[in-house]
Amino acid sequence: MKRLSIWLALAALSAAGCNSGGDQGTSTGIAPTANNAGGRTGNAPAAAKKFTITLIAKSTTNPVFQYALSGAKAAAAELGPKNHADIVIDWETPDHEDGQIQAQNIQQAVSRHVDAILMSCSDATKVTSAINNAVEAGVPVMTFDSDAPDSKRFAFYGVDDIDTGKRVMDELAKQINGKGVVAILAGNQNAPNLRKRVQGATDAAKAYPGIKLMPQPIYHPETPEDASSAVISTMNAHPEITAWAMIGGWPLFAKSLLTELPTRNVKIVSVDALPAELAYVDAGIAPELLAQPCFEWGHTSVGIIIDHVLNNKQVPVINRMDLVPVTKANLGDWARTLKGWGADVDQKYLDMR
Repeated sequence: MKRLSIWLALAALSAAGCNSGGDQGTSTGIAPTANNAGGRTGNAPAAAKKFTITLIAKSTTNPVFQYALSGAKAAAAELGPKNHADIVIDWETPDHEDGQIQAQNIQQAVSRHVDAILMSCSDATKVTSAINNAVEAGVPVMTFDSDAPDSKRFAFYGVDDIDTGKRVMDELAKQINGKGVVAILAGNQNAPNLRKRVQGATDAAKAYPGIKLMPQPIYHPETPEDASSAVISTMNAHPEITAWAMIGGWPLFAKSLLTELPTRNVKIVSVDALPAELAYVDAGIAPELLAQPCFEWGHTSVGIIIDHVLNNKQVPVINRMDLVPVTKANLGDWARTLKGWGADVDQKYLDMR
């Protein structure tokens, strides 16, 4: 009889839950609320309001932006229930860098009546007009990583690029005792953030009389293969190069330079510290990496958009990201951070203390 009574009580609770009425949530698993109840009948709770953020990064082939996407999705899942919204991340990133395609993607997002746009600009001159048109059409735009400062975007989140370039050169100077022939690896020549990093690195080199810079930065398409090829071909043509100031980690996203550098004595300091790059720290080729927490490009930026657009809060126009130095001393800690982003990290780095 006691077991029967318990069973009947549980059955009654189950029936009450099944017959509670209302919608069954949305793609982010948001429970329906009584807020935004317009148009409903009786006491049935309304479904969460859909809020779409179009995310336009530079390229799908650069892995840093995949982590930005992961961060944006994580923020959507966390912040949706707190704001009674079904936050949807609409990924509209070109396969390869193309400012004109980015501009077209902005226009298409506006035509779909999305609620906000978040983007990293491949070429500010090609996207500024499209950003301004979006804002005038009522779609707020925020930038991250690479800004369009002359546009009507309401906020930017990223590192101080001139300071980033300076830090790369200063750290490299320590590794080579202030002496050597240094090449700057520079990525896309049209990207405003990278031009500033080149400026910062070039200006910083003036403080080291023993450092001779190669006459021109080495520009290249931002893929691991193109970047690695640019490094190897440049070193074959200029064997006097002893160090690389990499303002982006493109060639280190692949493992080819672990074995194909013309000399093992070359030293590298680079921006970014993704899983593939950790092997270069471990091998001593890149004694220090300056990591951008690129997961936060998505995670923090979505939070800023929600504060500004959904909650009508004032937000800073410039929001700075701090670089994280990664060396052998904290390789394990950083590997575990990457794992927390959902990255596939070699177990030997996760085991380091």
